[in-house]
Amino acid sequence: MNYFRITLIAFTALLVLSCGASRQSLIRTVDTSPKHEFRGVWVQTVGQSRYQQMNSAAMKHYLSEMVRKFDEAGINALIFQVRPEADTFYPSDLEPWSRFLTGVQGKSPDDPSFDPLAFLIEECHKRGMELHAWLNPYRVKTNINNPLAPSHIYWKYPERFVQYGNQLFFDPGLPENRSFICQVVRDIVSRYDVDAVHMDDYFYPYPIAGTPFPDDNSFNAYAGSQGFSAGQRADWRRNNVNLLIQQLKYTIAGTKPWVRFGVSPFGIYRNKRNTPDGSGSDTNGLENYGDLYADIKLWVEKGWIDYNLPQLYWEIGHERADYTTLLQWWNANNFGQPLYIGQDLQRSMDKNELDEKIRQSREMSFVHGSCFWYGYLILENSGGIADALKAGAHRAKALIPAYTHLH
Repeated sequence: MNYFRITLIAFTALLVLSCGASRQSLIRTVDTSPKHEFRGVWVQTVGQSRYQQMNSAAMKHYLSEMVRKFDEAGINALIFQVRPEADTFYPSDLEPWSRFLTGVQGKSPDDPSFDPLAFLIEECHKRGMELHAWLNPYRVKTNINNPLAPSHIYWKYPERFVQYGNQLFFDPGLPENRSFICQVVRDIVSRYDVDAVHMDDYFYPYPIAGTPFPDDNSFNAYAGSQGFSAGQRADWRRNNVNLLIQQLKYTIAGTKPWVRFGVSPFGIYRNKRNTPDGSGSDTNGLENYGDLYADIKLWVEKGWIDYNLPQLYWEIGHERADYTTLLQWWNANNFGQPLYIGQDLQRSMDKNELDEKIRQSREMSFVHGSCFWYGYLILENSGGIADALKAGAHRAKALIPAYTHLH
């Protein structure tokens, strides 16, 4: 990797030129040990076999130790994936137990009283940490050959699902699917003391070259009545996701208004070359807007989400998606809403690189923290990353910023 350092003068000049804003509005003095800062970690369950190998007692011990170790590393928010494939890490009348929990979808834990989500919430709150329940809205199978439990909603309404590549998804164009996803979220929020509901970058699936997404049936059924012509399928898809996000916001707020709704989108909203007014970032990569049909900027502007956590997983100086360029772009396009930055530890194992990324993020006026992927690296102190955080960026613990006082 080729890394470079940016001087404060060059950094400021670039920001002013690219964003057309003053230093006072977008830059602040760096606090190397802020009292209030979001310090999250993603813990994914999809693709994990570790939980399947534990009985309930062993898993309780593992989860308790997980929370303790994250707390010691200065983490104050755990974003835990509780719904990886339209299955769950909590008891539900709507969806089956996850195969990533017990090895077989629909199979309950050996201790029928064990509720992993409730247990994690209690462990986090004991230590003053937040628990954000992470759901994937549309994904049903990461491998089409994986069997679904007899109780899975697919067997009742197979026409509501589409296969794309080797995966299975809820069709985002169907209103009944949006309603069902909102029902799942309402169930979680009403029964659990979660601090937030979280969704990541998986909305419409990442495109497969030469393979169109198979939504002809829903497009033909709904696009015309919704005001979209035959040539506006991309706009229609974006509207489908917009409707889901808006409905989720109202669902959560109508159930428990204090529970937040956050999204961690792919790191590029739009490339400048693809925006008629040149308002996109100076990057050259896959986009939220054009490829995943996720209009994250609109969601932030409309207040449909309570925090935005873009995944800036590239290195400083990356040729097509420079971390610093994207950091500045999101900072200038957050509409005064809570903004955190997703940091990829796998690409930042160089301590100096990670320290510089955090330093730059702390200099941004509207950035109020970071979230780290891949969380298991901190848990296992891989490459000494937990020690590095404790000795550096997290040498003093921080409180999560008050959401009502961020802007």
